Amino acid sequence: MIDKQIATAQEAVADIPDNATVMVAGFGESGSPIELLHALIDQGAKNLTIISNNAGSGQVGLAALIAQHRVAKIICSFPRSANGTEFTALYQNGEIGLELVPQGTLAERIRAGGAGIPAFYTPTAAGTLLAQGKETRQFEGRYYVMETALRADFALIKSACADRYGNLVYHRTARNFSPIMAMAATTTIVQTSELVEAGAIDPEVVVTPGIYVNRTVVISQPVHESALIRQGSCYP
Repeated sequence: MIDKQIATAQEAVADIPDNATVMVAGFGESGSPIELLHALIDQGAKNLTIISNNAGSGQVGLAALIAQHRVAKIICSFPRSANGTEFTALYQNGEIGLELVPQGTLAERIRAGGAGIPAFYTPTAAGTLLAQGKETRQFEGRYYVMETALRADFALIKSACADRYGNLVYHRTARNFSPIMAMAATTTIVQTSELVEAGAIDPEVVVTPGIYVNRTVVISQPVHESALIRQGSCYP
């Protein structure tokens, strides 16, 4: 019987090694897998390459992982935010690498990785500093930059509901990068608010099929990044 449930977040991330490339879902706090990130901090893996839309906020979640000097490089669109000071301090001191990618390009690079497409051309960033060192071609009188696909060893994502096969549905905009990250990672780890039996989710509303999911862990009452920041929380 297929059952992808893992008992705890700590067990779910236990085999993430040093030097791994990890995709982290979330658009700001929406869809951010805070509990999995905190479990990864406790686990101790270091020298990680993180692929995410942002670099976290406050001193929790992804920002806390960065603050612990566990991230060697981040590939993202928004490294700075109103409450995001951890990345900025390390970057200014040369302690973390950054590959800045426009958000649409980031999404397409991840999608391409999951679809087996090694590279594609986009007009975004043509003629800017972000195009330096990249192949540029002209199509129908317009310049395009070649961007390569992104894949990862692990993806950490968050869903609203999963069944034991790993089929997922999300809560509105909390979906964001999760479906494409699940496709582009060798091992996809999901924290879900609810776990149901196979057949309980209408197949017509499944967003991420279970074939892309390796592990699920139930976090029935996930914390919210903004609430933690308001409380002045710092992890660990």
